[in-house]
Amino acid sequence: MGTTWHDQLHEQLDWYWTTMFRPRLDGLTDEEFFWEPVPGCWSVRPGPDGRMTCDWAFPAPEPPPFTTIAWRLAHIGSVVLAMRASNHFGDGSFSMDTITWPGSASAALEYLDEGYLAWSRGVAALDEEALARPCGPQEGPYGHLPFAALVLHINREVVHHGAEVATLRDLYRASAGGRTWGGDR
Repeated sequence: MGTTWHDQLHEQLDWYWTTMFRPRLDGLTDEEFFWEPVPGCWSVRPGPDGRMTCDWAFPAPEPPPFTTIAWRLAHIGSVVLAMRASNHFGDGSFSMDTITWPGSASAALEYLDEGYLAWSRGVAALDEEALARPCGPQEGPYGHLPFAALVLHINREVVHHGAEVATLRDLYRASAGGRTWGGDR
């Protein structure tokens, strides 16, 4: 591991991604990806025009709906990684209105990998001075915080939602592929 703050910030997520999270997604099936363990889940699903859409509302309802693996991977790939990579390291053209939401597990993994690669490359290119500057208006009321704070936030988001996805995979497997619960085996 590196010895600078930059190295630590970048390597924290890179280690989690390559060692814990991304390998945990190997073998993800479409059935598991779209599994709704409780009624009323938010997910990624076909919209009225047949294109995939992602359930969401801003502000989110209280309490927020339970979300599927599909929703969580779409969230990590889009708002957490791709949007931030576009806003801070790209052309800023990312828009929630123009996303092609993934309609399968394999498409979601590809989408997730693209978002991670764009974000990771951008963070890797930062120097200590760039990490200390404010992250800017793209981050709304948090724009005054140093870019390092944004990197830590993204790291927390990926770890947090990644753990949720891993838990859902465990539940799916333990419930015989989402078909039985508790003593019904």
